[in-house]
Amino acid sequence: MNTGTKQPGGTRFLFMAAALVIVIAGIRMASPILVPFLLSLFIAIISGPPLSWLHRKGVPRGLALLIVIAAVIAIELIVAVLVGTSIEDFSRSLPVYQARLEEQMTALLAWLGGLGIHVSGRGILEAFDPGAAMNLVARLLTGLGGAFTNAFLILILTIFILFEATTIPAKVRATSADPDRSLETIDKFVSTIQRYMALKTVVSLATGVAVAVWLAILGVDYPMLWGFLAFLLNYIPNIGSILAAVPAVLLALLQLGGKTALLAGLGYLVVNTVIGNVVEPRIMGRGLGLSTLVVFLSLVFWGWVLGTVGMLLSVPLTMAIKVGLDSSEDTRWIAVLMGPEEQVEAASQVPPASEDVA
Repeated sequence: MNTGTKQPGGTRFLFMAAALVIVIAGIRMASPILVPFLLSLFIAIISGPPLSWLHRKGVPRGLALLIVIAAVIAIELIVAVLVGTSIEDFSRSLPVYQARLEEQMTALLAWLGGLGIHVSGRGILEAFDPGAAMNLVARLLTGLGGAFTNAFLILILTIFILFEATTIPAKVRATSADPDRSLETIDKFVSTIQRYMALKTVVSLATGVAVAVWLAILGVDYPMLWGFLAFLLNYIPNIGSILAAVPAVLLALLQLGGKTALLAGLGYLVVNTVIGNVVEPRIMGRGLGLSTLVVFLSLVFWGWVLGTVGMLLSVPLTMAIKVGLDSSEDTRWIAVLMGPEEQVEAASQVPPASEDVA
């Protein structure tokens, strides 16, 4: 008698959904540990091309690794010196800026009242709390600062990942049943993330420098801080540029008046339009390989699971998942659904494999 039973599709789906919920809850609980590891992993991936280039130029691997690590440390120190002081000063001055913003709102309501437009000041302030915008900036900076407080741990993890990277092919060949396919999947994953992170870093750096220079010309306080914020938030698709512009424009309004705030906002618009719509598409080429809806949902999901760092890494994390799903026949359909319309059309045009009839 055959006692084996096959689970119904609905039961199997429920088991998979329950397992997925447990995994997501575990990731969220372990975020204090996972965030430094993920930052280290992506820093190591970005450091891979310079390390390989130095090795191809004849530099011994150990010395090349030391050069790359020294460059990473130098960048961290420069960021800490240039931006750290601005973050502290801005955090101390935050109550003053909040009070000024409330005064501006009160004056605006009085001006509207003089025109015969009577608006409930209390209702407006409850619906749109001026201090909430500045508090959002403070929380964002606090979240970034909390991530970078583990700089030493991140650096140590990056060093160990770079050391272990050279032994991965040998380990895969020794443990995998199909080492060639496994190595091909790993290489596809690393090359995809490397390309995206490297090019996105260049584009974000150009955005941050342009914003910092423009705000410094206008005389807005803390231009390096807002340039650094524009650099970081440019990794967040769709809404990152808007989030980066809000605090700087508000500060320009409070500090120098409406005309300067308008010029600051215009500068953000020009920079993000030129770089986001002209420069970035030419550099990034055929895009992310993800649909717009998936990009937005990944931003919300990873931000909820891992916080601010999850928002910054939402696209590369989702791209990594898509590459993993694409490597298996059973899950490739999910990867196709996550892709853009062009990828779906290309997949639909591929003829199905013919089956031999015995």
